[in-house]
Amino acid sequence: MENKIRGRVWRFPDNVDTDQIIPAEYLTTSKPEELAKHVFEKVRPEFAKNVQNGDIIVAGKNFGCGSSREHAPRALLGIGISAVIAESFARIFFRNSINIGLPVIECKIDVEEGDMLEIDFANGRIRDLRTVKEFKFKRMAPFLLELINSGGLVPYVKNKLKCR
Repeated sequence: MENKIRGRVWRFPDNVDTDQIIPAEYLTTSKPEELAKHVFEKVRPEFAKNVQNGDIIVAGKNFGCGSSREHAPRALLGIGISAVIAESFARIFFRNSINIGLPVIECKIDVEEGDMLEIDFANGRIRDLRTVKEFKFKRMAPFLLELINSGGLVPYVKNKLKCR
């Protein structure tokens, strides 16, 4: 992940649960590219066909609620989502996302579906390139950024063990 990313917005409401992100019948695999085929299949059937690499999800409160499956953030990474911005996250979804290298940002922002955003992780800023509005968020701790930049917890630990 770079210090700045740009992507197109996909809007979602409050209380998007992990069953909506990836339906339970597809949990027979953990391969991101297979999971990606079924992301939001039951609630937004067009999503998987139209999402582009680097797109960003913007949601309301409690994103990722429901079961604690790691498949949900893995499927989002697999389909090319570069970050999820929400007013709040279910705690286990937030942790699972960081553990696999998916950037998640808690911030309430006023943007429309299709807007282009630029996220500046180093300075804790989100800019809507259409309206030029800026939103501030609490920057991630350097350790969390390092985890995400490593591709998640497992690659981070493997890299640290090689350094010894």
